[in-house]
Amino acid sequence: MTRIHSVEHRMRLFDHRVPSLYAGKHRIAVEQTLDATGASLPTHEQRFDVRELRFSIVDTDVHACYPLPGASGTYSQILPHITLDTAALPWLRRLPGLDKSVPWMALLVFREGELPDDPQALGTVDVQTVRQLLDRALPGQPPHIAPEFIFDDEWESACTTIQVPGPLFTALAPGAAEMAALAHVREGGPPDATHTRGQEEPEPHPDDLNAVVVANRFPAVDGGMHVVHLVALDGFERYLDGATTPPAEGLRMVSLWSWTFESVYDTGIGFGDLAHNLATGPDSRPDLLLRRRATAPGQPDAAQREMLARMNAGAAAVPHLLDSGERSFGFYRGPLTAEPAQQLPAPAEGRSRLESAGEGLIYLEQHGVFDAGYAAAFSLGRQLCLADAEFRTALLEFRKAARSAARRLATHASVTGRAATPQDLRGRKAREGFDRLLTDAGGSRFRATLQATGVQRSARRGPRPRSQAAPMAGAAALRSTLTDAGAQAVLRDAIGAELEPIAAWLARLPLLEMIPFTHLVPDPAMLPVESLRFAYTDPAWVRAAVDGALSVGVGHALDADLNALAADVAAPPPCALLMRSDLVPHWPKIIMTAFCGERVIEPVRRTVYGHDVLMLLYPEVIDTFTLAEPPQGLHFGFSDIGTVELREISGPEVGAPLGEFPEEPTDDRLARFLRSGGDDVLNVAGSGDALLTALGEAHGGVELSSAQFALQMIKAPQFQEFTRP
Repeated sequence: MTRIHSVEHRMRLFDHRVPSLYAGKHRIAVEQTLDATGASLPTHEQRFDVRELRFSIVDTDVHACYPLPGASGTYSQILPHITLDTAALPWLRRLPGLDKSVPWMALLVFREGELPDDPQALGTVDVQTVRQLLDRALPGQPPHIAPEFIFDDEWESACTTIQVPGPLFTALAPGAAEMAALAHVREGGPPDATHTRGQEEPEPHPDDLNAVVVANRFPAVDGGMHVVHLVALDGFERYLDGATTPPAEGLRMVSLWSWTFESVYDTGIGFGDLAHNLATGPDSRPDLLLRRRATAPGQPDAAQREMLARMNAGAAAVPHLLDSGERSFGFYRGPLTAEPAQQLPAPAEGRSRLESAGEGLIYLEQHGVFDAGYAAAFSLGRQLCLADAEFRTALLEFRKAARSAARRLATHASVTGRAATPQDLRGRKAREGFDRLLTDAGGSRFRATLQATGVQRSARRGPRPRSQAAPMAGAAALRSTLTDAGAQAVLRDAIGAELEPIAAWLARLPLLEMIPFTHLVPDPAMLPVESLRFAYTDPAWVRAAVDGALSVGVGHALDADLNALAADVAAPPPCALLMRSDLVPHWPKIIMTAFCGERVIEPVRRTVYGHDVLMLLYPEVIDTFTLAEPPQGLHFGFSDIGTVELREISGPEVGAPLGEFPEEPTDDRLARFLRSGGDDVLNVAGSGDALLTALGEAHGGVELSSAQFALQMIKAPQFQEFTRP
């Protein structure tokens, strides 16, 4: 299912735009007969000309070309096309004996070594006058145009020509019916805010119409230079559809416009293949969860069930060297889990944080092995701190400032009552004094007291008797003070400058910054080449890493308690998605959209590991993820697996996708619609298996118009959807 969240633009396709009068010389004759007598008046005749360019077009007539002139890329699945600003230009002349829907121009694609005067396909052309062209000044049969149809001022005008060998023209040139199918008119105006489905279609505005002429040949799969010529077929009607064989010397054709591009080697692996492989995997049933799939034995015992449960949750079995020197194995799971993570075990002695890696070890006593995930998180946090000299220095400054502020708080007269002992800090008197201290003058007096130096406080108070001096706060009083939430808030405010760099550094851990990729994905089999995996995040793992970072430099219990001032970090985003694919480096503008129900969820972090691994973190658990090929503008061709997208051709749902065509599961389904000869020329409407006929049969046996054919051949950006298991 495709979801599109963008401004909608109306785009309509029309078959052709036939002019009221074709270009050329015209005659109007007026005859009058008198009914009563039967007599007639003399015939009045007037001649006039409709002048249109015949041997060239102006630069302003060309709106765009695809592939872009001078571009280099993988284009073997694309039919080159040209867009013209004059919507009626391809039909301004009518080729004698052919239907009015047949344009007088066609787009021919040539490769290296095909044109005798341009063997490297660099766009080399010959410039000559119309007189020289028709007088055969250069090799090749010129167009059959009677001299009386040439205007006097056209004979000396310049035109650009190329020599096309006869067999090459026969192999590449479209037939008359194919020329009609390969040209259409496109409307692409501004957003239509008033028009809705079911209403009468408005008339198109002429300024919004463009003519489009599409080639019938695909660039070479093995790459190389290509030159595209918009050639005039006026005067070459006899050579269309094989009625007359072109001379061996070839045809001297007028090139109205030309450009070159390079198609690089097509490995056969494109966006569609890669996205499809992500969805199917080598066994057609990818797990899509970040874990190593383990096959359960027929009757697993208790140990095997425990192992399967932990591996299904995203753990990996790893070697484990015990403190005793024995070698064993254990389990490790990082911050990303396949299932919602279990709660972190309560630390010893009722403390709220881990103080050592050993406290994070989970011992599976029944099986004699350890789960070292949280212990590894603690150790990693400690290592990250030790490796960052700037953070270590800031951490020591923070503790120094926090200890000083805590002592000032514990010894302040409003709390101790001057003569109170440190043990009284837990009593009613201390609580009342502390409450007054926090509320008096909005707490400003107390904050000023905490931030003042000892000399400043002494200068304000003046000398006092020794017997009235405030007692020094003991360790128990200091630690007791830190248990109060209000005291912690005041302390954080008092040491805000020292706490800020600590909080900023620790805030990177919930976003999984600084954490090595091997800690996120401990087993390469959990994220193999060309795979996509959903994952949850474990807040307890992140808290263990935070505890490890703050454990550096802890000298006594007070320092450990002071860590609570900095350890209050946000929970990590609850959902992650990882993708390991060539899509990451080769399609940097790939469109990725995540959904929770019908709501679009934007990632809070996007990062690339190495060159081909992408990780996205989401603020909510997503249930659907989509990949869409980056749009490169509207062009024509087939998908990576050789199909086109059938689209509704009429009714209110016109343009709606109906599925892939052809349906036969072959490696290159569109190959059957190529002309024989190996030139990659599409058999649009010729003899044999013609694509236009087959598409009409797929739509119930109708005869498709040029606009309907173009609608089927539009190569829309490819799309793949993934649903969380």
